Parts: sequence; C-alpha cells; structure tokens
Amino acid sequence: MNRVRVDPAAPDAAILARAAGILRGGGLVAFPTETVYGLGANALDPAAIARIYAAKGRPAYNPLIVHVPDSQRARALASDWPAAADLLAAAFWPGPLTLVVPRAPHVPDAVTAGRPNVALRVPAHPVAHALLVAADLPVAAPSANRSTEISPSTADHVAKSLGDRVDLILDGGATPVGIESTVVSLLEHVPVLLRPGTISLDQLRAVVGDVSTVQPRTAADEARLSPGMLDRHYAPRGRVVIAATADVRALLADAREGGARPGAIVHSREAVPDSIDAEVQRLPAEAGAYAAGLYAAMHALDDAACDPIVIERVPEGGAWAGVRDRLRRAAHAG
Repeated sequence: MNRVRVDPAAPDAAILARAAGILRGGGLVAFPTETVYGLGANALDPAAIARIYAAKGRPAYNPLIVHVPDSQRARALASDWPAAADLLAAAFWPGPLTLVVPRAPHVPDAVTAGRPNVALRVPAHPVAHALLVAADLPVAAPSANRSTEISPSTADHVAKSLGDRVDLILDGGATPVGIESTVVSLLEHVPVLLRPGTISLDQLRAVVGDVSTVQPRTAADEARLSPGMLDRHYAPRGRVVIAATADVRALLADAREGGARPGAIVHSREAVPDSIDAEVQRLPAEAGAYAAGLYAAMHALDDAACDPIVIERVPEGGAWAGVRDRLRRAAHAG
C-alpha cells in the first residue's frame, strides 16, 4: 500500500503532483477533507468512477459528490445555477456544504447514478484544495471506506478499511470536522435539506430563507438524489444501541452478564462512572467537538470487538442534527 504523510500547513508539491498524476491516469487517491477522508477519482472518467464503486462495494444507486477547488469550476458542471447556489456558495464555500443542482451534459451517469443532477462541493482542507488545483479536474470522492461502514477521519481508518484497493493515501492527520457535509438540493423552488451536517438548518435559512426538511421518498434500489441517504450507514460491526443517559449503565451490565463485550460512547460523566467494566469512549458535550471525535470513537470500539455499542443519546437542537442523523443510521438494523 502506498501511503505518504502530507503536512496540511505546507503540502509538498512533488507529492501532490504524484497524486494528481494518479488521478489523471484513472487511479484512486484517498485524501483528507475537513469532513472525512475521501476516495478520489477523476469525475469525468466512467472507468475510474467504476473503480470507486468496486473498491467500496458501493451500490450503483448511490451517487457521488464531485469536489472542485472553487465556485467557478462548480458552475461548469451544472446546467443551471440557481440564485440560491450563489448565496450558499458565498456563505459556506469552501466548507462542509454540498449543493445538488442540475448537471451539465458532460457529467457522466456513473457519477450521478443516472440522475440528471449532480452533487458539488468546494472543500476547505488545504490538502484537498491543493490536490484539486494540481489535478486540474473535478474529483468524485465519497468517504474512503467500505460502503455502510464507519467513515474515516484518519489515514489509519482508510488503510484498515480499503487497504490496497487505493493507489495512494495522502495522510494529512485527523480531519477537523469529523462528519460528512451538509447536503442541500436546489432542484426545486424551495431548497431541501437532504443530509444534516455541521452547517445547521438555521444557518442555511439565514442565507436563503425557507429550507424544507421533507425528503423525497425513493424505492429501495432507486437512485438517490445524493449520498448519505441510505437507511443504514456510518455503522460499526457491533450492534449500536442509542440509550438515555440513565439507561446506559444498566445496558452495559446486562450485556456483560450475557457474556458480551460491550462498549459505550458517552458525553456526560453520569452516564458511565470511571470504575465501570467496559470499553468507554468519552466525547465532549459540545456538538462540534463531539462530531470531530465520533468516528474515531466508533473505530476504537470496533477495533476492540465491542458488541453491543451503547451510545448515550445526544441533545436535541439544530447544532446536534448532523450527529443525530449519523447515530440513527448507524443504529439502523436493516
């Protein structure tokens, strides 16, 4: 496996040129964004896109997000660019926001799962941005992990999940945001929030006014409007149980009595005392810091073969919506 360290403060031009050459040649490069690590390929090369789907074991009805270095190059991939796109791009790009817009004719079906729309993002991470500039092409990049499993927030997570399926891993350290981007569809008159993230619904509405949260219904094998809409996603191998603070300790005790090796992710001291006999990952009680550490905590419990994984229910409120979405999908039994 090829893996090389890249300093986010000063990405090495020679390393980036090597990675860009791999992308231009139809290969796969895993790289850090501010959200999670992406598995990148030339978005205009159907054969390269097929390699992403094969490496991840990703269903063909789940489209990809295309990453570009600026708004101008995003517009070049759209057949229509609504006024709301300009407003949201000005407010949140570069950053953890994906916009779904009508696609340009040269965007291949392989990227969009055959739909007439494309998901676009301008990442803020300096390594991602430098790679996109060096490659000088749009890069499709879902999370760099096997489909439905825990997303990667470090290069170690990528290597563990994908191994030699990747031609090159750019190791830029831990990703600062930690969960995937907020996704907004601009295909209708009123924008629709398709996937919550760290950019909240209130922040979106402050920029464009009304934003709907009513998501379109799709059949099980029907192409999704965007990534992140599968019922089961972001999931460890062990069964995930979401529990009220007062119930976490008892669930862990019951699991131990039944011969299991339970683990827990908590954000309050009262959920699990230090003396309890279980693998416990403690995360901050602030939404942004919790999100930044969530996948690393899941990976740690996965590595410890914990089953079940009891996760203390997080607070209500818009700031926690992205985290709640990830936990709900991780706990989905389907």
